[in-house]
Amino acid sequence: MTLLTLSFTLGFVVVALLLSLWLKLGLERDLVIATIRSAIQLIAIGYILKIVFKLNNPLFIVLMIALMVGVATQNAARRGQGLAGVWWKILIAIAITECVTQGLLVGFRITPWAPKFVIPISGMIVGNAMIASGLLLNRLKSEARGHHQEIRAILALGGTPKQAIMPFLKQAIRASMIPTIDSAKTTGLVQLPGMMTGQIIAGADPIQAVRYQLLILFSFMASAAITSIVLGFVTYPSLFSQYQQLVVTPD
Repeated sequence: MTLLTLSFTLGFVVVALLLSLWLKLGLERDLVIATIRSAIQLIAIGYILKIVFKLNNPLFIVLMIALMVGVATQNAARRGQGLAGVWWKILIAIAITECVTQGLLVGFRITPWAPKFVIPISGMIVGNAMIASGLLLNRLKSEARGHHQEIRAILALGGTPKQAIMPFLKQAIRASMIPTIDSAKTTGLVQLPGMMTGQIIAGADPIQAVRYQLLILFSFMASAAITSIVLGFVTYPSLFSQYQQLVVTPD
């Protein structure tokens, strides 16, 4: 694909802008910023990855993964505003998810410890963990606000914060995992995922592309579960004060 051909795809952005203007959605500025930022970020990361792949140095692999985890944490932390220490809690959850999933992939020699494998797969895993983190935090805060009376009643009867929040924590964890599970259910019937499509376009054998896509799908389900559970259990204490009182403001 040439730069001229790529420039024609800006027509899709123009369509979105026109629709936003027509319906007065007020998304024109966000669409323009998203277009510019994504182009700059992807072009920059393309050159960086070219250098990292050529050097093939484990230190640069780790630094790239650390950068991705840090940016994902910063983005997901916006969903947890008002919760004490949420940035570090998200960082821990995503880091554990990345270590466990990549540890299994490399440990069982499913994929080699090489930048062209580790970095792209880590990017997809971390990105999925970031989405799960945001969904978990949104739902957990919503559950605490919506059921504050039940939670306070349990606390008043002598229950611990864990006992009071557990039913709603489970609902939040479940809700954060549903998009990943539903996506996996329809893969191949409704959608052909990006990794598989990219390999096929590049000329890879479709069966081999399917195998790699299954690797990603299975790791996504594990990453969503690990991130949601770890983040949920390290975050719920922030909903309570040192005196075991619910601190989330009701709706």
